[in-house]
Amino acid sequence: MTNWEVRPASAADVEVVAELRAVVLRADLERLGRYDEQRVRQHLRDGFTPAHTWVIEVDGVFAGCVSLRPAEDAHWLEHFYLAPHVQGRGIGTAVLSGLLRQCDRDGTLVRVNVLQGSPARRLYQRHGFALQAEDPVDVFMVRKPA
Repeated sequence: MTNWEVRPASAADVEVVAELRAVVLRADLERLGRYDEQRVRQHLRDGFTPAHTWVIEVDGVFAGCVSLRPAEDAHWLEHFYLAPHVQGRGIGTAVLSGLLRQCDRDGTLVRVNVLQGSPARRLYQRHGFALQAEDPVDVFMVRKPA
């Protein structure tokens, strides 16, 4: 496996994360007729909370991020992006597994939403997320603590 680590995010990470979001979501958003060059980045900027976000580095270089935002009845898994050149190496699975183990220990429900047709949906299903609701753009999933 590739040499990777996770570190807490800082406010200084927002632009590199916003750019990665635009790259990773572009194909799905274009397929859904929803890609907007500025909006895809601004959405991340508007919702970026460093206190609930971690940066994923591969060989010491930024390669992704993930957020786990506490909400009233659950935690929301958000902004989980990996650079295309590091996808498929098991990093996303390892990061997600670690976050879910912590949620299981805490007895916390986890929610996530993905775009219709996104391959990320299969990753979440493999980790115990079940369909809660969907619309023409989004798929909402939930995972009960193990």
